[in-house]
Amino acid sequence: MTETAVYAAGGVVWRVVDGKLRVLLIHRTKYRDVTLPKGKVDPGEMLAETAVREIHEETGIRVALGVPVGVSRYRLPSKRIKIVHYWAAEATEAAIRASAFLPNKEIAALEWVSPKKALRRLSYPVDTEILETFVRLVDEGVLRTFPIVALRHAKALSREEWKGKDVARALSPRGRRQAASIVGPLLAFGVRRIVSSPAVRCLETVKPLSDAIGRKIDTTGLIGQDAWEEGKSDARTVVGDRVRARKPSVLCSHGPVLPDILSELALATGTLRGSYLGSASALDPAAFSVVHMSVDNPGSGIVAIETHIPKD
Repeated sequence: MTETAVYAAGGVVWRVVDGKLRVLLIHRTKYRDVTLPKGKVDPGEMLAETAVREIHEETGIRVALGVPVGVSRYRLPSKRIKIVHYWAAEATEAAIRASAFLPNKEIAALEWVSPKKALRRLSYPVDTEILETFVRLVDEGVLRTFPIVALRHAKALSREEWKGKDVARALSPRGRRQAASIVGPLLAFGVRRIVSSPAVRCLETVKPLSDAIGRKIDTTGLIGQDAWEEGKSDARTVVGDRVRARKPSVLCSHGPVLPDILSELALATGTLRGSYLGSASALDPAAFSVVHMSVDNPGSGIVAIETHIPKD
């Protein structure tokens, strides 16, 4: 992020009503325009959690993010550049029923319309471009997706600082801060299943997430570093289980093991392997790559990959 830019995030919120796709437009009170829900990043937030928070604040609807659908850039009256990241986000019937939205001083109304009508109604070309990307996903039949998140453990104590077995090496104070900071972004993608290496540094990385969602951590040595060093790791089995489940999940592992995890995700979905896998697996501590796959046909290939780096 640059100092001169203003960062924001939002989404193309969608639902299916009587077999027909509808997207959500907001009518803003002050500007008298029609746009997509979005808002500026709060201090300490990562973009994904900004998108979820802003969608909820503007519409009353709690969503989990799907695939990224683009980034808009435009100049503000202050001459600063505003950069807005967008994701597709399904609004479930339960989330819509739970919404307590009322017209207010910021949002005059919400409107569910067809994508074709939305393209005509939006007030700004930058919003139209985002919706056109969304429509391409619809046309390709890959709008409904689930994420598998490849997460590298947070910053651990150095080997020099640690006197015990490596598998028991704990997080550093910075690592504990990182582990807390990634809870919001991981929740933004709807993660409900946690699979981790048995190493303490991995377990401590995902414990704050486990506490937040009230789910236990599934531990497996198949993605552990000790097994990898001994040639006994088996990322294929772990990845295969998660792809077949088609549920949002996170796999917490180690730098040397992550390339195997990304490679197996590509193989499991029939995706051509390339340099993008190396970029997605070369993660700093507590960084993670979100791999989006089709719910209806996981074998159709990876729909999108995005990488997130903690602020700390």
